[in-house]
Amino acid sequence: MNQNQIWDSFLTPRDQQVFEGSGFGATGGFGKKPAFLIIDVSYGFCGQQSEPVLESIKTWPNSCGSVAWDAIPVIGKVADACRSKGLPVIYTTGVVREDKWDMGSWGWKNARIEEANKSASEQAQVGLPDGNEIVAEIAPKSRDLMVYKRKPSGFFGTDLHSYLQLLGCDSVYVVGTTTSGCVRATVIDAFSRNFRVAVIADGCFDRVQANHAINLADMHAKYADVVSHEDVLEHIASLPGGLFELPKGAQAA
Repeated sequence: MNQNQIWDSFLTPRDQQVFEGSGFGATGGFGKKPAFLIIDVSYGFCGQQSEPVLESIKTWPNSCGSVAWDAIPVIGKVADACRSKGLPVIYTTGVVREDKWDMGSWGWKNARIEEANKSASEQAQVGLPDGNEIVAEIAPKSRDLMVYKRKPSGFFGTDLHSYLQLLGCDSVYVVGTTTSGCVRATVIDAFSRNFRVAVIADGCFDRVQANHAINLADMHAKYADVVSHEDVLEHIASLPGGLFELPKGAQAA
């Protein structure tokens, strides 16, 4: 594996030797027709402003605090570069019914799940935005796609794979949150569908530092290339224009 990575301080010398000796962490490489996946960068995971996570979770139980707001400008920069080249930009966010009947297994492991999954109308009553709304700083543009999900992976029970298939994508750049949860689940599902995957380390965030670092390490070892946003911007710049066109309807007779 590459040296001087964010996860190095979390690995024991034995762990480092295992990675070095087992062959994991080879470079998979970028694809030729990538899409940009922005996973769950919503108010529920970011809060409304940059503040320490222990402060932010008082209002937003799922918030990752200030690290979210460190990543948001990076995500915006990559999204703008993708749009300028005509690459697909696809967002995911959660969705839940007003009566919460569809929350399912989410209620088993979090004592504040009802608070974290207030509906848009419930949030409005206390003067807060919908927790599933993408933060305004990187709000979707007119051509971008939105995928609504009920489980961690952006692929599970959604149209994401069908969008990528329709557009002829062979790869994805991935950012968002949480690194250990919805990002990881989406990355593994993309890998399982034989897409090349690049995880943008400085565009991902998690509420727990160790979870962030170790999951980046594990994804880099087995499922994806963990790269910087500068690496991705360089790759975008190298791509030809006109790779994608929006699907068109039938022509008038």
